[in-house]
Amino acid sequence: MKLIRELWNYREMIVSLVQRDLKSRYKGSVLGFLWMLLNPLLQLCVYTIVFSTILRTGIEKFYLFLFVALVPWIFFSTCLSGGTTVILGQQDMVKKIYFPREVLPIAYTTSQFVNMLLSFIVIFVVVFFSGITIELTALLYLPVIMLIEYVLSLGITLLVSGLTVYLRDMQQILSILSMAWMYMTPVVYSVEMIPKEYVRFFYLNPMTPVIIAYRDILYYGRAPKMGTLANAVILGIAILIIGEITFSRLQRGFAEEL
Repeated sequence: MKLIRELWNYREMIVSLVQRDLKSRYKGSVLGFLWMLLNPLLQLCVYTIVFSTILRTGIEKFYLFLFVALVPWIFFSTCLSGGTTVILGQQDMVKKIYFPREVLPIAYTTSQFVNMLLSFIVIFVVVFFSGITIELTALLYLPVIMLIEYVLSLGITLLVSGLTVYLRDMQQILSILSMAWMYMTPVVYSVEMIPKEYVRFFYLNPMTPVIIAYRDILYYGRAPKMGTLANAVILGIAILIIGEITFSRLQRGFAEEL
């Protein structure tokens, strides 16, 4: 509760950092914020060509099947790999100014979350023109699964940002892990394609129920199963707790290590 109150007192700092990140990311770029939309679209084109033309999956409207999972995955993977620079990139601030160190991972995760929300504009346009009918009750679950993914991604950012201060090789390791993790998550394939003897291991992956829930809502147009949501909530909260405990213990030596 003390940490929550302290973070609330520093809420303006968090907002300021989020705004600064969003403005500086595409500063000087000709297309600017349009890259938030173009990046997932370009990745969608590549994956669609590969898995619809070369490695055919036989999934109907594969472009939509992939897109509704790819955008949430980009948000998570950015927090995983990019989170390594959260503390290292603000060394002077960490060494000279007092503030709850959790402010930096929260601000970073929030700015990436805003990117994802903007990308969802494109998703809704694609869903509309695809002819998919989405139940109103299903759409009501969309903010819920977004919040769950935010909690999960924040936990990951807290964990990797703290560890990287002590283990600088984490930046290279996590860039490789991020790529491998994607193929261990049903982003470019369906859960039904996983051999039955391995399914239970895939559900230990915290992103598996999150991707399934997004796909249920935006591809199948139905509300996600309660078991899927429960699994996502449990894993998301568990990762957040692990991330915060690890971060709070490691932050005591940040100044010395930096």
